[in-house]
Amino acid sequence: MSTRAEAGTGEDPGAAAARLTGRPATRRRPLSAVLTEVTLDGGQTVMVKRGDDPGAVEAEAAGLRWLADAGTVRVPAVHGHDRHWLVTDQVPVGRPGARAAARFGRDLAALHAVGAPAFGAPPPDGPTDAYIGMAPMRNVTGTDWSRWYAEHRVLPYLRRAVDDGTVRHGEAEVIERACERLPELAGPAEPPARLHGDLWNGNVLWGADGQAWLIDPAAHGGHRETDLAMLHLFGCPHLDQVLDGYQEVAPLAGGWADRVGLHQLFPLLVHTVLFGRGYAGQAVTVARAALAR
Repeated sequence: MSTRAEAGTGEDPGAAAARLTGRPATRRRPLSAVLTEVTLDGGQTVMVKRGDDPGAVEAEAAGLRWLADAGTVRVPAVHGHDRHWLVTDQVPVGRPGARAAARFGRDLAALHAVGAPAFGAPPPDGPTDAYIGMAPMRNVTGTDWSRWYAEHRVLPYLRRAVDDGTVRHGEAEVIERACERLPELAGPAEPPARLHGDLWNGNVLWGADGQAWLIDPAAHGGHRETDLAMLHLFGCPHLDQVLDGYQEVAPLAGGWADRVGLHQLFPLLVHTVLFGRGYAGQAVTVARAALAR
């Protein structure tokens, strides 16, 4: 973290990068409303991300460092951050390939095996009140995955969706029943894994170096099948090879494929809160499928 004085949100991304790295910015290329590619004096290119909520920036920086500390998956290095700005390495993008996918699966299994102190544990220097994408995510710890997942990952977003009118009361009851049955549906007990936490395909960059790189984590301690379920949710290139590589290192418990929907309840309800009714139907569908088992 930078020791320099923090600037306000009106600061230019190039100025923020210069302040946080100690190197003048020579070029800026906006990529979105919140992300800018900045070239520093000397030629290094970094990504500069603006966060309106200070907790979001703190959580992302802490998550990247926690994943990097595991020495398994590849993540961009953090060059500096404050309450509103995050500066990380740029990842030169290449094309996905089967070999990179298999290695990614092996590395992800190794990351999960490093573990976490508890379900819901944040990175050591991360906030309790974190984020998943643009949605608040509270990292409250627990020792029983089924109870913790229901209370702190599924039901908070379900309640908000009901309050917003995005999920109907009858639909909410289906999801609540699935939560009640989690102890019998969850499969064998697993130790807390070190999760990326928001592992959809958009947060996997296939680098020009032939490796998969992970960005934008919502890192916490959780069930390893949750990361894999999120890869399934929106599709991932060479997913079969990713899973094969994963199983080489850490075979999944029997019946894992039948539990994918349960682990997708969390991201589906987050998307329901953020993006609306279309995802509500998917959440209800996977809950009904779980209840039919």
